[in-house]
Amino acid sequence: MTTQGNSKLHNPHLNGDSFFWKNGPTGILLSHGYTATTAEVRPLAERLHRQGYTVAGPLLPGHGTQPDDLNHTRWQDWVQTGQETLMRLFETCETVWVGGESMGGVLALYLAAHHPQIKGILLYAPALVVNMTWLDQIKLYLGSAFMSQIGRSKLDNPDKWQGYPSLPLKGIIQLLQFQKATLPLLPRIHQPVLIFQGRLDETVAPETGQVILQSITSPVKELHWMEQSHHTIILDIEFEQVLARTLSFLAQNR
Repeated sequence: MTTQGNSKLHNPHLNGDSFFWKNGPTGILLSHGYTATTAEVRPLAERLHRQGYTVAGPLLPGHGTQPDDLNHTRWQDWVQTGQETLMRLFETCETVWVGGESMGGVLALYLAAHHPQIKGILLYAPALVVNMTWLDQIKLYLGSAFMSQIGRSKLDNPDKWQGYPSLPLKGIIQLLQFQKATLPLLPRIHQPVLIFQGRLDETVAPETGQVILQSITSPVKELHWMEQSHHTIILDIEFEQVLARTLSFLAQNR
């Protein structure tokens, strides 16, 4: 099924399908965030591909179809799809990086913890800790028994983003469980790590970057705050600066 023309999606005209673009010997896996599609990472992927990188972006299970599909998807399904794409990159490329936006950043960390041969990690507003209180989480668990989804109050970069305009509740619970499974794995991560956070991000908790930096064992690690960016940081106004720093980090850590 193609994402283009899907009336369940915001911006159904965009292409949010899986892609695998071969080029040079260094491969990069880019994963999208919760409720989004690969349209979220395509602008970055296209620019990296032009610079000679092989780039792959899987459409994760439960995404790009209809919102309720996320309520029937487990976080392990996202990992499996990420693993499959990663294996293909290992077969195709000499070295492989992993990266992602939001939940895709959590997937990148999880994969890097399990595959020490991964060269490095690129994180764009990684949703390892989100702005939810314990009370919010209790309400989520209780509410998910009676409601399948809730509407969003707004979307970041609504002209460029493709995904569900609502938030499937049981899917959010899977994201929280994914975070819980990934946090204890951070000390395993030894690869170079580049992190971007948006100062105007209302989704990811501000302390997330520091949590990652303090938990990983990587000798090379950077955190950059983008002062004018919201959550969908690789679709936002400071994209060119994010791209430049990404390319520099890749070049310095070959």
